[in-house]
Amino acid sequence: MFDYYQLTVPVYTRALKQLAHILDKAAEYAAAKKVSDETMLGLRLAPDMFSLVKQVQIVCDNAKFAVARLSGTQAPKHDDSENSFAELQARIAATLRFVESLPQAAFVDAEKRTITLPFMPDKPMSAEFYLLSFVQPNLYFHLSTAYAILRHNGVDVGKSDYIGEM
Repeated sequence: MFDYYQLTVPVYTRALKQLAHILDKAAEYAAAKKVSDETMLGLRLAPDMFSLVKQVQIVCDNAKFAVARLSGTQAPKHDDSENSFAELQARIAATLRFVESLPQAAFVDAEKRTITLPFMPDKPMSAEFYLLSFVQPNLYFHLSTAYAILRHNGVDVGKSDYIGEM
């Protein structure tokens, strides 16, 4: 049996803090190079991929919706209207506050939940499948992509910025 709290709250807290850290480095880079937030947040790896701003929004959404669905609580609403590094940092901070607000007791019986996503109403998932095969890969895909966008465009970030202190 999984400890759904341990597999989400501390893991997502760490991931969100590292995302905030690499965005700090990106903001510093942008200021030094006189590149606008709009330009930086619009960066992408390929024309058909989401931009940096969308990658960050999706990381936050994966974290908040996962803990909400697994704990049976309501996730906060975000309007996806961030246009600056400061606004993205505020979104990350709000997501962190929500994720960290959930006590371990909220995840009791999480394994018994069936998760049905609004955009896939005909494909209900067990909590285990949802967490391990849907949320985790998605969260880390978008986190890695945000990192890769910044690294590809000259921001001085390395693996330790992504992983964090050990």
